[in-house]
Amino acid sequence: MTEQHDKIQQSLNEVEILVNQAHEAQAVYATYEQQAVDLIIKKVSEILSGQAEYLAKLAHEETGFGKVSDKVIKNLFASEEVYESIKDIPTVGILEENKEDKVMKVAVPMGIVAGLIPSTNPTSTTIFKALLALKTRNAIILSPHPRALHAIQETARLINEAAATLGAPEHLVQVLPTPTLEATQALMAHQKTALILATGGEAMVRAAYSSGNPAIGVGPGNTPVLIEKSADIEKTISQIISSKTFDNGTICASEQALVIEKDIKDDVINALKEENAYFLSEEEAGKISKYIMRENGSMNPQIVGQTAFDVAALSDIVVPKETTVLISPQTTISKENPYSREKLTPILAMYTVEDFTEGVATCRALLENEGIGHTAVLHTTNDQLVREFGVSIPASRIIINSLAALGAIGSTTKLKPSLTLGCGAVGGSSLSENVHVAQLLNTYHIAYGME
Repeated sequence: MTEQHDKIQQSLNEVEILVNQAHEAQAVYATYEQQAVDLIIKKVSEILSGQAEYLAKLAHEETGFGKVSDKVIKNLFASEEVYESIKDIPTVGILEENKEDKVMKVAVPMGIVAGLIPSTNPTSTTIFKALLALKTRNAIILSPHPRALHAIQETARLINEAAATLGAPEHLVQVLPTPTLEATQALMAHQKTALILATGGEAMVRAAYSSGNPAIGVGPGNTPVLIEKSADIEKTISQIISSKTFDNGTICASEQALVIEKDIKDDVINALKEENAYFLSEEEAGKISKYIMRENGSMNPQIVGQTAFDVAALSDIVVPKETTVLISPQTTISKENPYSREKLTPILAMYTVEDFTEGVATCRALLENEGIGHTAVLHTTNDQLVREFGVSIPASRIIINSLAALGAIGSTTKLKPSLTLGCGAVGGSSLSENVHVAQLLNTYHIAYGME
C-alpha cells in the first residue's frame, strides 16, 4: 500500500514539474512567426516518416495489438497525410481581414494541451496530437496508456529532437513518466491546462469533461454497416474485410455490425466466405462472447487487436489459419449482448432486415446501444437513399461505399485527416467533426465601429 501511495505521489509531483516546464516553453514558442512554426512541423513530419516502421514495431512489441505493417501505415498517415492537410493553414497572427465589414480574425495559441494517448494507436496518435500542437504554437503534455509507455516516450523523444534542430524550445512535447490515474486527473484539472484532447475509454473521457477545463472527448465507436440491395456486393465485402482487419480492428471507427437486406443475404454470405470469413455456430458464438466483455462491462483487452484465429483459440475454437473475421448472426441489441457493442478485433455481428427502412432502424438501435454520434456506413448505388440515411442516423461521420476505419479518419474520404473523432452532443462530445487545427486555436476578433 505504501509503495502504491509513493508511486501516486511521485506521479503528482511529476505533473507539477511538467506543467511548469511546458508553461515556460510555450510562452517562448508563442512568439514564433509562421515561417518558423511551419519549418518546425515540416522537420518533425520528415523525421517521423523516416521512423514510421521503427515506431510501429515498438508499439506492437509493447502492446501486442495489431499488425506492424498496418501500424506503419497509421504512423505515416499521421506524419504525412495529417501534415499535408495542416501545412498551409495560417495559425499565426491575423488570419483574415474583411475590409468591407472592418473585421479581422487573429490566431492565438491556447497554451498547454493535455493529450490522452490510447494503447490501440499509441505512436500514431502521439504524432498526430503533437503535430497539431506544434502547428498552433501550443505545448502538449501526453498522458500515456501504461501499456504503451515506452513507445509513446520514444515517439515524443524523436519529435522533440527534430523540433530542436530548428530552434524549438525544450519541453514543448512531454510525456508523464509515471502514468497513474491520479496523475492524469491532476493534469486534466490543472489550472494551467488550457485544453484536454481525450482519446481513450469512456470513463476517462467523462473524467476529462468533469475536470473543470475545456475538453474534447472521443467516446466509443460501434459502427453499423447497412448493405442495401443495390450495393456492389463483391466490392462492398472486399472493403469491409480490408477495413475490419486493418491493424486487427483497433481503429474505433472500424465496422462492428453488418446489417443486410434479406434479398441479398445469400450473396453477401457467399462473398464473405470468399474472403475467408468464418461464420460462428450458436455454440461457438456463446463461447467467444464470454471473452468480448469483462464483468464490469468494459471490453476485454485479451481480444483487442488480435487476429481472428487467435481470438477463436482463446475459446478453444479451431478455425482455418487464413480466417479474416469471425461473424456471428444476431437478432438482439442490448448492453448484455456483446456482439451488438464495440469490438476492437476482427469480430462482426450480422443482422438480417426486411428492407432499407428496417435497416436504418437497426443501425439507429445499434448506435443508441453504444457509439452514438460516432460513425456509420452505407453501401448503396442509390443517391436518394444516401440522403435518407444521412438525415436519419445519429452519427457524425456517415461513410458511403468506403472503408469505415480509413474513411472516418479521412484517408479514403475528403474528411479532415484526424485520429481524434468528435461524436457531437448526442455522443457526449463538445464537437461533431474530426479534430484538426481549428480546435487548438483561440480566434480573437478585431472589429471597427460602424456608422
